[in-house]
Amino acid sequence: MSQADAKRLIETYLAAFNAGDNEAMLGCLSEEVVHDINQGEREIGIDKFRWFIGMMGRYYREELSDIAVMVDEGGVRAAAEFTVRGTYLATAEGRPEASGQNYTLPAGIFFEIDDGKISRVTTYYNLSHWIAQVSGQ
Repeated sequence: MSQADAKRLIETYLAAFNAGDNEAMLGCLSEEVVHDINQGEREIGIDKFRWFIGMMGRYYREELSDIAVMVDEGGVRAAAEFTVRGTYLATAEGRPEASGQNYTLPAGIFFEIDDGKISRVTTYYNLSHWIAQVSGQ
């Protein structure tokens, strides 16, 4: 995949996220996508990813802004850095009580691309910073 095509794939994935279009997001992923959850477990497979984004939608409403996408020359690895602007909708297990708190976080995702699809999604953000924001600290 060319560098330009890889960049377009990542931009399509992120635009689908912002649009709340889970099916379009999933359409960018390989069937055996590797998902490294921030400060969590590694999950493999599109069905687990589908479950994850459905679960996240119950607890959080988020939009990404200030997006910068970087792609290596071979179009195999990419990264996106952005600002997450969100609302904590419902209390997630093991997290502070939700009451519609708004939050803003810098975050990033690393990607691998194989055969024209995203084969790895590794997300990073500062969980302690998020907890402080939604806890009013």
